[in-house]
Amino acid sequence: MKNRAQLLEDSLLVIWNDRNSQNRLQAMQRIYASDIQFFETDGDEPFVGHDAINDVIGKLQSEWPVEFSFQLTEPAKANNEIQLISWTLGIPGQTPVAKGSDVAIIENGKIKSLHLFLG
Repeated sequence: MKNRAQLLEDSLLVIWNDRNSQNRLQAMQRIYASDIQFFETDGDEPFVGHDAINDVIGKLQSEWPVEFSFQLTEPAKANNEIQLISWTLGIPGQTPVAKGSDVAIIENGKIKSLHLFLG
């Protein structure tokens, strides 16, 4: 059976791990709604749309060593239109520098909103 939370896994492993902005934009068209909202911090305005999120990813990646990547800590989970994933960030095989979870709201087969929880 295909993982019902594949969209969220692809968001993290395909989009957020890719250092090529054009590749990210192509993947976003398949995975994210065009008006996706990314909520990074509680109380702040979301980043809206593919270009805004692509810019955020590029900025963050420019601050990380090239060896950094996101790794799943367990398979993503789905409950109807809600998906949850837990992850670490860092150099694979070493102590992670960050860990957290993402929650996605799915609408019409694409991620409509993405919410970050740092752990």
